[in-house]
Amino acid sequence: MVATFKIAVLGAQGVGKSAIVRQFLYNEFSEVCVPTTARRVYLPAVVMNGHVHDLQIMDFPPITAFPPGLIPLCTLQEWADVCCRGLRSVHAYILVYDICCFDSFEYIKTIRQQILETRVIGTSETPIIIVGNKRDLQRGRVIPRWNVSNLVKKTWKCGYIECSAKYNWHILLLFSELLKSVGCARCKHVHTTIRFQGALHRNRCTIM
Repeated sequence: MVATFKIAVLGAQGVGKSAIVRQFLYNEFSEVCVPTTARRVYLPAVVMNGHVHDLQIMDFPPITAFPPGLIPLCTLQEWADVCCRGLRSVHAYILVYDICCFDSFEYIKTIRQQILETRVIGTSETPIIIVGNKRDLQRGRVIPRWNVSNLVKKTWKCGYIECSAKYNWHILLLFSELLKSVGCARCKHVHTTIRFQGALHRNRCTIM
């Protein structure tokens, strides 16, 4: 088990990925959409089933392409583009799309494929969870939930969760399922509860 679980959050502009992270960390939501222009790194600690786990949550701005799969992991292109720094060394990916925007789903579809194509041969698979945000706008859904869930779970072999960052619906479920997926032995096969180990101070967020 690793000391710190590194998590990358990716998605097209306006899907609410930063809102998901802030709802999880600070229990807050803003109606004002502020585009993510730089990588933001958060360092919370969570308690699951009585055990403390350190997280490193990296909220990335929209990227045009996933860094190429060259050895070493930190490729020249990855380091040249500061927005992508650390993207290939994480333990899990959260790919967020807006259930009311078809293009945002196509975006994560492309990013997921690039992640698979650039994964270094011989390494263990990195969990990917697909997240359909803005469930509160259900009436504006562009792709039936069953179609997406069936594709993601059966064909892509990824986890799938729908949530609402605005109403804090399924946000804790998302991160508890994520910890289970990265091989947290203490989190499997039991009823999972999750809470913060103290408040996350704002100075624990770094923008790079």
